[in-house]
Amino acid sequence: MADTAWQGPLAALSRIPPRVRRGAVLPAALVLAWLAVVDTGFARTPLLVPLHQVLSAPFVDPDGRQIWTALAASLARATAGIALGASAGVALGVALGLSRPLQRGIAPTLHGLRQIALFAWIPLLTAWFGTGEIAKVVFISLSAFFPAFLNTEQGVRAIAPAYWETAAVLRLRPWRRVTKMVLPAALPAILIGLEIALLTAWIGTVGAEYAIGVGRGLGSFLVAARELFRMDLVLAGVVALALVGYACNRASRHVFSRIITWRDR
Repeated sequence: MADTAWQGPLAALSRIPPRVRRGAVLPAALVLAWLAVVDTGFARTPLLVPLHQVLSAPFVDPDGRQIWTALAASLARATAGIALGASAGVALGVALGLSRPLQRGIAPTLHGLRQIALFAWIPLLTAWFGTGEIAKVVFISLSAFFPAFLNTEQGVRAIAPAYWETAAVLRLRPWRRVTKMVLPAALPAILIGLEIALLTAWIGTVGAEYAIGVGRGLGSFLVAARELFRMDLVLAGVVALALVGYACNRASRHVFSRIITWRDR
């Protein structure tokens, strides 16, 4: 009977890909350690709250339910910033990759600006644009711009000479050369840049909300929870931040792998 009872769970576990099982080892160990130390009452401190309290807070706690509107505001803000920053980065990366004069005139400045720590821009942006939505969206756009720009520029510059010779033999017009040859050849590098841009923009979204602290958003939710010393809400916000980042990473890899079937996943 005991062997039969274990057959179902073991069969379900065997169907999970080995990579997923290996990746779940550390999170499962942390959860078990949390249950053993906190939920059993072994450690009693306001900084550590039971796991069931953290997981139930977004659903049953009036203050915890605000996380859903905060999350929606952060996702909308991140989408706007990613769209602006990534599109500008790809466009400028293609332009500088194709034009040596532009590359010599603009690239050194951009490569110098990217050395500035991301969050060092916040005082300057708040001085220029205030503490409203514009400053946050501009900051998120900067977060997405540099990864998209750098990878696109490098991808265009790394196109094999044989492609350029073929385009010259076919006498492709400049626009068709870009759409039919440059973009497809540089697409793997562009998609890697966009994948990085998604993650940096999400981190920048929560960071901007946390640092500026005006309006709704997951970062503002974390600030409010910290001020109230609600560690269950702080941890719920951190879990939501991690899950959204992980979901964005997995979704982007899935979509990009469909676009470029030869890319190793």
